[in-house]
Amino acid sequence: MANVPASIAEFLKGRRIAVAGVSRGSGSAANPIFHKLRTSGYEVFPVNPNAPQIEGVRCYPDLASIPSSLDGVVIATHPRVAADVVGQAAERPGVRVWFHRSFGQGSVSPEAVQACERQSIPCIVGGCPLMFCEPVDFGHRCIRAWLRWRRQLPQ
Repeated sequence: MANVPASIAEFLKGRRIAVAGVSRGSGSAANPIFHKLRTSGYEVFPVNPNAPQIEGVRCYPDLASIPSSLDGVVIATHPRVAADVVGQAAERPGVRVWFHRSFGQGSVSPEAVQACERQSIPCIVGGCPLMFCEPVDFGHRCIRAWLRWRRQLPQ
């Protein structure tokens, strides 16, 4: 991956990734992330406490329910839920966190970011795995370029 910030390259080296915020509906930012990571060869675990499965894949109510180790979690939930997911991540050794955001607040909350800092959990604040997981579609290449131009691309 050329021209990818080190924190993002490190996150994407992990192969077992949870995606918090997947939905049975089509309006969630988490669902396209879930699809892209799966089709890119990652072992992906959808997390939604209100769904037993998403698109035929077992869904987990929380991070503690996912068997074995995890390398990372993409948080694509409402910001008020993000700190709870970080608390769950703190119970999983070696997990990195990526807070999804392209425009607006996204899934980022100051409390959740501070929780990562307190727990020494490496975190990426903003952006989206779809902006970096090859092949990147035209729309996400444009968003990545726009965020880079505005100096808002995660470092």
